Amino acid sequence: MLERADTYEALRAGFRWEIPDRLNLAEQVCDGWANREPERLAILDLSEERAERVSYARLHALSLRVEDVLRRRGVAEGDRVGVLLSQSALCAAAHVAAWRMGAISVPLFKLFREDALRSRLEDSGAQVVVTDTEGSGMLAPFGVVPVTRADLPEEGRGGPVAQTGPETPAVLIYTSGTTGKPKGALHGHRVLAGHLPGVEMSHDFLGQEGDMLWTPADWAWIGGLFDVLMPGLALGVPVVAVREA
Repeated sequence: MLERADTYEALRAGFRWEIPDRLNLAEQVCDGWANREPERLAILDLSEERAERVSYARLHALSLRVEDVLRRRGVAEGDRVGVLLSQSALCAAAHVAAWRMGAISVPLFKLFREDALRSRLEDSGAQVVVTDTEGSGMLAPFGVVPVTRADLPEEGRGGPVAQTGPETPAVLIYTSGTTGKPKGALHGHRVLAGHLPGVEMSHDFLGQEGDMLWTPADWAWIGGLFDVLMPGLALGVPVVAVREA
């Protein structure tokens, strides 16, 4: 977190990048908090009929269940894993699971039509996609392997955390396609560390007591995923999960 200062000039003068040689996004946004403060609220999930308070311990456990299925489906370090889900705890857990095992998550938007999905799946090479029942139907034309909540074991053990560094690829995010064919931007595990200072500044030192975040932006977009969800999780700020109709 940024150290408070009375002026922008003082804040800027005292700022130094601290990027460790070993860095994994899963530890940064989930596992670290699950070890330190397991009952701390991570996500207030309003995506279903009943509100669900998801602690870091529960998010970690859910991500391990996803990880176990991904490993059984043959996903290994460097492989692409699609995430075709709207705002929900499972969406967050899918990214965390992929990062922990050294795979590369590929956020996909639930309102994509067939051509948009085909373009991103073919370009990324993703063979496994974490999704829901609706998403499984959307993926049927593409021959990829869907993973839904029904596929998850009751408990997950996971495997060792991949020995990733700041430049190790972590997430492949596609541009919107407004100026031509969508282009994949591949980010390393340092992406959140680089993004956090700007997010903290724009929210008046985000991470203060009582802070809570929500965005109307889907978590398939970098604005939802790395301006709100992942900064919130990394800073211990609860994030509300709901995509309004």
